[in-house]
Amino acid sequence: MNIEELLQLTVAKEASDLHLTVPSPPVLRIDGALRPLGELPGVTPQYAEEALEHLTTESQRERFYSELELDLAYNVPGLARFRVNAFFQQGTISIAIRRIPFEVPYIDELGLPSVCKTLALKTKGLVLVTGPTGTGKSTTLAAMISHLNRTDTRHVITIEDPIEYVYHNEMCIIAQRDLGDDFTSFSVALRHTLRHDPDVILVGEMRDLDTISTAISAAETGHLVFSTVHTVSAPQTIDRLVDVFPAHQQAQIRFQLSQVLEGVLSQRLLPRAGGKGRVAAFEIMLGTDAIRNLIREARTDQIVTYLQTGRQYGMQTMDQALEDLVRSGTVTLEEALTRSSNPDELRKLIVSIPSLAWEKRAAQAPSCITATGT
Repeated sequence: MNIEELLQLTVAKEASDLHLTVPSPPVLRIDGALRPLGELPGVTPQYAEEALEHLTTESQRERFYSELELDLAYNVPGLARFRVNAFFQQGTISIAIRRIPFEVPYIDELGLPSVCKTLALKTKGLVLVTGPTGTGKSTTLAAMISHLNRTDTRHVITIEDPIEYVYHNEMCIIAQRDLGDDFTSFSVALRHTLRHDPDVILVGEMRDLDTISTAISAAETGHLVFSTVHTVSAPQTIDRLVDVFPAHQQAQIRFQLSQVLEGVLSQRLLPRAGGKGRVAAFEIMLGTDAIRNLIREARTDQIVTYLQTGRQYGMQTMDQALEDLVRSGTVTLEEALTRSSNPDELRKLIVSIPSLAWEKRAAQAPSCITATGT
């Protein structure tokens, strides 16, 4: 198969990713699991080079051979958009391709927590979606921007690497900027974006001190800022952001974060029990007075306790989210335990559920749309 045929197969099988690595055959990721296409021959160095040439422009290839890695978006009209990452491994080209639907998903369509709608309509502050690579962070943010686009009039600017979901102006004016084509670094782009009169700024990822500092400053000056961080919990997110800064600045950064942080959504994707697709589980931390005090006083180790008792405010721990999914028959206990921070405690919480009962409910559950993103 040529690369176009492999992309068509990726969409036909509803895979989230396609991997081309010498000398293995092409591999699809379907519902979170890697599925080698064993009926196809192994990827050769020549095939990988030809695939890259097909997916890239001349200037992109020049950048790839200069920097030895490349991120880009690739569009197949009538099929899908794809996010492409290419790099060298053992002297050969390796390509990872993620499928991105043309249509931006809705919050309700994805089954996201209702607090996503509330956070999307905030007028200022910092909203973070966190999780490991491939857990649907970009999809969650896209759904929130889509909800804002259909609900309120704002000027939205996104800074991405690369552009994934493409928005169409409804009630909002949305400008999307792509690293490499439209700007050279996140921190510089973010500083210049503030001069374009934005109400809302989406920064694809909080990567470095300059970007984090500028994003916090933008939130302080009355902008609503969305971004992602590669952390697995809300307390870890706070510590990660603070630890980027020199020790003498950390107290000030904690104070600033306590003032601007509106919410942290930490998400994981789990296979749906007895059905096709995956479902997202969320730890939710909101900027309540108690949470702001804990951040300011560097008591992040106590945040989990406040999340456990803060459901009236819309907060929850990851284990509480997993418990709900198991009790509803959406995911299996075994899958939930693998994502739990305290498997023994989670098992005790739901030990009263007869296994046959939740397996039967799982078999009757509707399929879930697979979330994609980084």
